[in-house]
Amino acid sequence: MLRAAGIGRGDEVVVPAFGRADVAGAVAAAGALPVFADIDPHSYCLDAEAVAAVTGPRTAAIVAVHRFGRSAPLWQLRGHGERHGLLVLEERDAVGEPADVAERRRAADHLDQRLRGVGTPERDRDHTYTQYVVRVPGNGRPDRDAFARALRARGVACSVPVKTPLHRTAEHWRDVRLPETERAADDTLALPLVSVAERRGLHRVVSACNALGGLLQPA
Repeated sequence: MLRAAGIGRGDEVVVPAFGRADVAGAVAAAGALPVFADIDPHSYCLDAEAVAAVTGPRTAAIVAVHRFGRSAPLWQLRGHGERHGLLVLEERDAVGEPADVAERRRAADHLDQRLRGVGTPERDRDHTYTQYVVRVPGNGRPDRDAFARALRARGVACSVPVKTPLHRTAEHWRDVRLPETERAADDTLALPLVSVAERRGLHRVVSACNALGGLLQPA
């Protein structure tokens, strides 16, 4: 789509650094330069004000990536794009069937009400919970990684959604600070969304997190 729009060498495309490398890689493959903007700490999607801050004379497009079942602020990004003549593209999560979304929301609601010691996702009626991502309080990545290891030892199959933001990788290194992106990479953890019908699995997630969460002190 970037190539079809005539975007290439000499152009800049604003993308998030919090996520997979394929979006930035597609921009580079088109011959353009990926420019990283910071994220909103609640949705993990591009922050519209941060996008405006990095928009310059060479900016040609914005790629909004929806994360973990939360939507990027498309109306704000499209408004910014219209004002500056920018192409706005979006990359969506695989949502699934309505029944799957309803089941994920029920499981997420169960966890929201019972988890202690971790920061649960901000409530949003449109959230589809393709991943249930919490924040582990403490002093950054060492606490989160230790917490994840302890959860796995208790039989909870958690995962770190973004280990290193793209602007800190060798392929896409940029000498910029993206504080919300960096903080999210340090303390986010995806917990398994077990079906509400599988109460034993949900209880294992809650009891393990609550037992370990009490050992962590907020920063």
